[in-house]
Amino acid sequence: MSTKTPKPFLERVVLRALEPEDYAAMREIFAQPKAFADTMHMPFPSKQMWQQRLAQTSPSRHSLVACVDDLPIGNIGLIVSERPRQRHMGSVGMGVHDDYAGRGVGELLMRAALDLADNWLNLSRVELTIFADNERAIRLYERTGFETEGRLKRYAFREGELVDALVMARLT
Repeated sequence: MSTKTPKPFLERVVLRALEPEDYAAMREIFAQPKAFADTMHMPFPSKQMWQQRLAQTSPSRHSLVACVDDLPIGNIGLIVSERPRQRHMGSVGMGVHDDYAGRGVGELLMRAALDLADNWLNLSRVELTIFADNERAIRLYERTGFETEGRLKRYAFREGELVDALVMARLT
């Protein structure tokens, strides 16, 4: 009889590059109520939209997925500015499947993206926009070195009302 203890959850998470074949999993992640409410995605995303989106590649876009048992459960995109005078900066966007939110997946993804920014892309500024009421994500971003730079009033329409967003950045 085996007395083997199961691995803690985060030890089971594997990070890898986002692949075009991941389109169905990305659709599933962003079809979750919390995931689309806390991002700029619309409800009811189609597999075709995600298939087209992942087929479009760019050397300025670096996308990672967090997987458990080969199933993507979260992703982060780091986009390096293509403007010559802003090549020192990038922006990030992230989503985690509702079933895995609050379990450390977002922080794992963010730390990997920031390692890429710092040690491979030579970025000294990484920025993001976050809804002002997304307290869990704001705490994550603050833990990973981001500071609020400003508030965008009535930034986006969500669930029947205009809501504010924060602009946050991490400078190195």
